[in-house]
Amino acid sequence: MKIDSHQHFWKYHPIKDAWITDDMKVIQQDFMPSDLEPLLIKNQFEGCVAVQADQSEEETGFLLDLAKENVFIKGVVGWVDLCAENIDERLEYYTQYEKLKGFRHIVQAEADLDFMLQEKFQNGISKLVKHNFTYDILIFPKHLENAAKLVEKFPKQKFVIDHLAKPDFKNKEFNEWEKGIRAIAKFPNVMCKVSGLVTEADWSNWTREDFTYCLDVVTEVFGIDCLMFGSDWPVSLLAASYSSSCDIVEDYFSKFSRADQDKFWSSNAIQFYHLQG
Repeated sequence: MKIDSHQHFWKYHPIKDAWITDDMKVIQQDFMPSDLEPLLIKNQFEGCVAVQADQSEEETGFLLDLAKENVFIKGVVGWVDLCAENIDERLEYYTQYEKLKGFRHIVQAEADLDFMLQEKFQNGISKLVKHNFTYDILIFPKHLENAAKLVEKFPKQKFVIDHLAKPDFKNKEFNEWEKGIRAIAKFPNVMCKVSGLVTEADWSNWTREDFTYCLDVVTEVFGIDCLMFGSDWPVSLLAASYSSSCDIVEDYFSKFSRADQDKFWSSNAIQFYHLQG
């Protein structure tokens, strides 16, 4: 059994999805469960976690509707305005949805480098644990220092770092990233998704060896119990097929024991997100 802990669905709209620029034409189209399911079956995945791509509660509802209609969508990471004054009310509302596992904010797009340290945002984060909601951290290496401050402040909150915090595979500049990832990995309430690798590399000329150093680092500092696989499909299609994205980490983790591989491919995600069959 394998779980893809990080993928997206959308009905493409050029205004709503303005982040999908013209150099990303391959993903300027709809991507729905009927597109993903054959890929999951081909690559022996039993299920997935659908993660928000648009910052609206409409997006959260859209993903929850898809999860209701498709049993292989085991969980949803949605969006809610964590800075809102009525955040308690909104979180209470979302507790009715069994497949809603947590939330994410696109911090990497915020102009304010200190966004995660804002009182309103931290107030929202403080409310999640009451409802057993997780939080996905989407950031660049420059945000890791503040992310560590956030994580330290909420030791009972479950956090997971998306895409290894996006190391610069293309230019192979890892100093800032490594310093930050080593620091945040010390906190026991933080996990890391091995996801989104190819999109941070040279889309046309990456090799598996491009990712080895950073995979070595996260495996060392987090340990196999705190790592999980995510495809980042369909964004990953910018640089690789679904199978090719899987093959990178399949090859890397092939030297691990079967028990450790099972943790990486399934049980860590299942436990973190409390996924059901």
